[in-house]
Amino acid sequence: MAGTLNFAPDDRYNAFITTCREAPFGDGALAGVAVAVKDNISTAGIQTTCGSRILEGYIPPYDAHVVELLRGAGAAIVGKTNMDEFGMGSTTETSAFGPTRNPVDRERVPGGSSGGSAAAVAAGLVPMALGTDTGGSIRCPAAFCGIVGLKPTYGRVSRYGLIAYATSLEQIGPMARTVEDVSRLMSVIARYDPRDSTMLDRPYDHQPSADITGLRVGVPEEYFGEGVDERVARTVRDAIGVLEDLGASPVQVSIPGMRYALAAYYVISTGEASSNLARFDGVRYGPAVDTRKTWHEAYRELRHANLGAEVRRRIMLGTFALSAGYAGRYYTKAQVARGNIRQDFERAFRDVDVIAGPTMPTVAFRFGEKNDPLSLYLADILTAPANLAGIPAISVPCGRVEGLPVGLQVMGRRFEDERVIDAAYAYEQEVRA
Repeated sequence: MAGTLNFAPDDRYNAFITTCREAPFGDGALAGVAVAVKDNISTAGIQTTCGSRILEGYIPPYDAHVVELLRGAGAAIVGKTNMDEFGMGSTTETSAFGPTRNPVDRERVPGGSSGGSAAAVAAGLVPMALGTDTGGSIRCPAAFCGIVGLKPTYGRVSRYGLIAYATSLEQIGPMARTVEDVSRLMSVIARYDPRDSTMLDRPYDHQPSADITGLRVGVPEEYFGEGVDERVARTVRDAIGVLEDLGASPVQVSIPGMRYALAAYYVISTGEASSNLARFDGVRYGPAVDTRKTWHEAYRELRHANLGAEVRRRIMLGTFALSAGYAGRYYTKAQVARGNIRQDFERAFRDVDVIAGPTMPTVAFRFGEKNDPLSLYLADILTAPANLAGIPAISVPCGRVEGLPVGLQVMGRRFEDERVIDAAYAYEQEVRA
């Protein structure tokens, strides 16, 4: 052991659920660097709640693979960050431990579900953090809080030790204030793990380059259409213009399957959630059930008392979509739509190297401003397609609208995370010069 980092942040944003006041660190590439970890990633000896009362007090007996790698690199794990309960949300308002506030404007949401990680980085409490991204949960809060966040290619970072929401969609990824630090953190966590059967042995060893001469940048009109704030669209088009000034070539492309992306995403993700969350039954996980009652009564009461309204809603939607007589109408069709979206991206990438557009359709909104589920679900329209296709996507700050950050989203081919990072790095270096 190299030492101990004393960590007592002024957490006025409610970015953390649990903090480690004395965080040990070792030698390595991240020696002594404070790293925050989203609270759905297992940490041995540190409470891991998923932002839910049903897991309050749960202390995992083992580390997730990414946490093992962080510790091996000498990082100090300083705490577990707040999140939408079980990752189900885009605002971090559904956390059982209270909402996280956006450091840019405390009256606005930080995005979600990795809102605590984004706020901790944006507020300067930590230089780096881990988040998870099922339908935009790294990129959304990165955009809203004005930091950088990467959703790696599906299968590039081990999910061993991640408490699952939607297994076929989610990835653990890095968040930081700069592209260089995101790349630095990615180089630690992207290491092969045989315990994750979906992972390929594609380690990340890359130093970002600002030379993007000849890079073909796809610009899909679907990412600038209905529902996207005109000021956000204009800001992002200006950012793409910066890439062009640096030697890139914008190319018009189309992702026609975008019209089905959101519906497909919510059918698939809620279906997987209904299965994954069945384990929280008061026997294996969660508060003990009342054994004097029938199992059905005890199970229903336990989950109603300890799972929030949004989690219960998504479990019910997913259970319905998978139920006899309806799976063919909904889940099977959603998987077909997913395949079509993947093919749309593959076709586009025959003509371009990366695809660029807004990360989010609007800037961060005020607490309570989106008070119905459908309006919140629509916030994922520009981020969920990358999860359905399994491709890498990064959000990098590209300007402000009324003082609030706007994110430029850059997506790439599977396992070309390096190229996505280079495009974001080139933009960042130019605007910071």
